[in-house]
Amino acid sequence: MKNEATGIRRIISAFRFSIQGLKSCYQSETAFKQEVWAAILLVPLSFWVTTVSIERVLLILPIFIVLIIELINTAVESLVDRVGNEYHELSGKAKDLGSAAVWLSLLLVILTWSIILL
Repeated sequence: MKNEATGIRRIISAFRFSIQGLKSCYQSETAFKQEVWAAILLVPLSFWVTTVSIERVLLILPIFIVLIIELINTAVESLVDRVGNEYHELSGKAKDLGSAAVWLSLLLVILTWSIILL
């Protein structure tokens, strides 16, 4: 049985793994890199385009949803690729579903920004 960290050590360890995952995704996934840069631009912009706190939250939240969904999609793609390189219908379906989730989250950003700002 492993001697696993507890308390603050577990939290620090989990934080390190999270940062490692973010770095890995940023370095290997062009889409994630583009979405991070879009977030870097859009989050400050949300403070400039509205002074209403709830509107700011509603503008920022879907941006982070895109990043979260992209991370999950990358994890799914990595697992599918780990299983094997040969084509399987379910592997294709898993990747397509992940891609659809990312697309819908991007659509959510566009719709939210359009509704609030127009």
